[in-house]
Amino acid sequence: MSVIGIKAQNNSKETQSLVYILSALEQRYNIHFNYIDQTIEGATASLPDETLSLAQALDQLKRETQLDFIVIDDYSVVISKPSSPFSNIITQKLEEIVINNYLTKGILKKSDGKVVIETEKFGILPGLIEPDILQTIQALPGIISVDETVSNINVRGGSHDENLILWDGIKMYQSGHFFGLVSAFNPYLTKTVNVSKNGTSVMFGDGISSVIDIQQSNSLSHKFKAGTGFNLISADGFAKVPLGKKTELQVSARRSITDFIFTPTYDQYFKRVFQDSDLSNNQSNNTLTSNETFYFYDISTKLLYDISDTDQLRFNFLTINNNLSYDEETMTDDMNETLRSSLKQNNLAFGGEYLKYWNSSLTTTAQLYLSKYNLNTTNYDVANNQRLLQENDVSDLTLKINATNHIDPNLKIHAGYQLNGVVVSNSEDVNNPEFHNFTKQINQTHSIYGEAEFTSGNKNTYARIGIRTNYIDKLSEVFTEPRLAVSHKLSNLFRLEFLAEFKSQTMSQIIDLQNDFLGIEKRRWVLSNDIDIPIIKSKQGSAGIHYNKNKLLISAEAFIKDVDGITSRSQGFQNQYQFTDAIGRYQVKGIDFLINKQFTNTSAWLSYSFSKNDYTFDDLNNGNTFPNNLDVRHSLTFAGTYQINNIKLALGVNWHSGKPVTLPDAIQNTSNNIIEYNSPNASNLEDYLRADFSANYTFKMGNTTNAIIGLSIWNVLNKVNTINSYYIIDENDEISAIKNRSLGITPNVNFRIHF
Repeated sequence: MSVIGIKAQNNSKETQSLVYILSALEQRYNIHFNYIDQTIEGATASLPDETLSLAQALDQLKRETQLDFIVIDDYSVVISKPSSPFSNIITQKLEEIVINNYLTKGILKKSDGKVVIETEKFGILPGLIEPDILQTIQALPGIISVDETVSNINVRGGSHDENLILWDGIKMYQSGHFFGLVSAFNPYLTKTVNVSKNGTSVMFGDGISSVIDIQQSNSLSHKFKAGTGFNLISADGFAKVPLGKKTELQVSARRSITDFIFTPTYDQYFKRVFQDSDLSNNQSNNTLTSNETFYFYDISTKLLYDISDTDQLRFNFLTINNNLSYDEETMTDDMNETLRSSLKQNNLAFGGEYLKYWNSSLTTTAQLYLSKYNLNTTNYDVANNQRLLQENDVSDLTLKINATNHIDPNLKIHAGYQLNGVVVSNSEDVNNPEFHNFTKQINQTHSIYGEAEFTSGNKNTYARIGIRTNYIDKLSEVFTEPRLAVSHKLSNLFRLEFLAEFKSQTMSQIIDLQNDFLGIEKRRWVLSNDIDIPIIKSKQGSAGIHYNKNKLLISAEAFIKDVDGITSRSQGFQNQYQFTDAIGRYQVKGIDFLINKQFTNTSAWLSYSFSKNDYTFDDLNNGNTFPNNLDVRHSLTFAGTYQINNIKLALGVNWHSGKPVTLPDAIQNTSNNIIEYNSPNASNLEDYLRADFSANYTFKMGNTTNAIIGLSIWNVLNKVNTINSYYIIDENDEISAIKNRSLGITPNVNFRIHF
């Protein structure tokens, strides 16, 4: 329900759901309410008059609801039951909100530098038909995808495998459906998404570029909730089902409709994903590709069991699947021969967590999970009578133990231990000529950590300092990683922020050949061996200043990041270094700038990022630095959202400079059948430009049922953008340019029901 709608009902002093009233007060006073779902379940009140101050409005709600409304700072109010024995824990655990409604409703920035997306309160963003988690985070300054996918998210110049993606604390090795065009995580059971670009808590290992922490709802709602919907790509449903006073089951499922219904959206997605794969490149040499079948699905479940007021058990299950198959038909000796190629990709996750409140100060958690990733293909080359099998497997078994002790209202301590055991295997099998290759790597990592969080009595200063120590069993190496996050309010208008961290990771993705896994998925997971694949290490620091007054936010943050231990095979070179094995490093430095102005029903923002990202490989380019493959110097977004009654509109423009590319020499030696190149990454693709639009309308279908109709148009102007380019020697022994294009104009519509 919109704020305007609530205002209209205020004259009659009718009681409304407390959820709707809190939403209205958040916009009126530019604050944010924090609470556990069951605390306000069923609560009603009348909307306080606009002439009341915040303190008077909260006092009225306290009288009408018999709940406590505790003001934490200028932006945060905690709601708790007066009789709750753990209300102190709830109050102290909450970090201060520095910026509320960051870009759009439901996005916050905390005092430790991380950005939090609350999906239940999420507003709307240009081009998104639904609150797609991994597309949404790309609206944040410093985060883009150079190829428009959620399987290649680049945070401050880093590659996708440098992001730690967690689903309820479980590490995920697959993040997308439709090979990167759709997030693999259902947003309707997701409570929050925490995004950290720097100054990460020591509770998190890996992820030298970012941590994307996706958290499901973790508290019992004691009320049946469900929803279902469809768009032109998939259909889904979710439900929260109380099984008793202490137990609840949360379940969601989604499946593509692409193998049943052909839609314009699917047509655009298909052209984008498969344009440079074996599926599209086989239309030659008397070979015909036909009978393509593609579908994806995901299923997640979570069982919540509150053993007592102080003991909780949680169990998780998630499966993510992509499946593609097609026929290859060729005419040989006046006979047709048909064989079927296929690709299957899956991430399976199981987890269990036990939480214990020992007293009003001490809380402990223990989590055990298994995450299994599998990617395999069967690739037939009918014309050459060849069959290629490829497979990449990851098994990750992890134990996490954490304790949090609230020393006093201003200081809390975290300490913990993590045991991570990973098995990674890669295999290739060719029948003609006969070739077999199989590698298996095993590693255990023991980690201990501790950190302290301090908030001054006047709430002006926040500081978190910690250290994490990792012991890599396979390599007998120890890495010590200090982390720091500090913010200080200079006045009611200005806040300073400083973040720094050391990090390392033992897993990365490499590319052996450009036609790995049918050319659709070119990356495979590998473990560091300290020989040709070292441990990746990073150092990062940033300093920022934020101005916030009258819903005007101006923010600037300068950063520098050094990453050492990358391999040339992990960077996706498609030039003279494509088949070269080298170990190197990169440095990226730049600034993220944001100006965001909010009005009663409107939010508009302009974000700009400048960065300079350079490689250094001692064995390449004579040891001289050259631009990183992800060196996008300039990136700019101008966007706005507007809400009137139950209609939400969003329009935005995204522009960034073209990624680096290596051009062939003007003069070629035609005798060696090898392309000779200019200096690496000395040129750039054309600038990228895209405009997006989205709209939705919410209406009631009954007393407890809401419906939403939505429309989005990606690339409204149908701008042809080149997102990658490389060169090959064609059948005529001439050099030909291969250009990968972005999505063209892509409409999508959806319809959802929540009850």
